[in-house]
Amino acid sequence: MLEMSFLDRFEPQLRSILRIMTAFTLSLHGWQKFFGVLGGIGGGRADLSTPLGIAGVIETFGGALLFIGLFTRPVAFLISGELAVGYFMAHAKNSIWPLLNGGELAVLYSFLYLWMSSKGAGPWSVDALMGRKH
Repeated sequence: MLEMSFLDRFEPQLRSILRIMTAFTLSLHGWQKFFGVLGGIGGGRADLSTPLGIAGVIETFGGALLFIGLFTRPVAFLISGELAVGYFMAHAKNSIWPLLNGGELAVLYSFLYLWMSSKGAGPWSVDALMGRKH
C-alpha cells in the first residue's frame, strides 16, 4: 500500500496551489460585492460605505494579492478576520450551526487564511521571489 507521506515533499508546491485557487474563488465573492458581477448583491454592487461593501474591497484586492502571493501573511490574516466578522454579523445570528445559517464558506475560508497567515505563500509566489519566508 502506498504511504501518503510521499506527498510531504510536495507540500510547499501544494500550498501554493491551494493559495492560488482559494484566492481566486474568494475574489469572486469580492467581485460580486465590489463590481456587481456574477449576479451581484441584490442584482447590483454593494454600497462601499457599508460593511458588505468594505468586505467587497478586502476580498477583491486581498484576493488579488493572495493570488500572486504578495504580502501573503498579513493579507491572509486580515482576510481571516474579515471573514470571521462577516460570519458573526451575517450568519451566526440566524443559527449557531454553519450548515443551517449558510456560513460554511466563511468559516472554512477564515480558518484556512488564518493557517495561511502562519504558514506563508509557498514557493510559487511573489513573496518567495522577493526572498520573504514562504
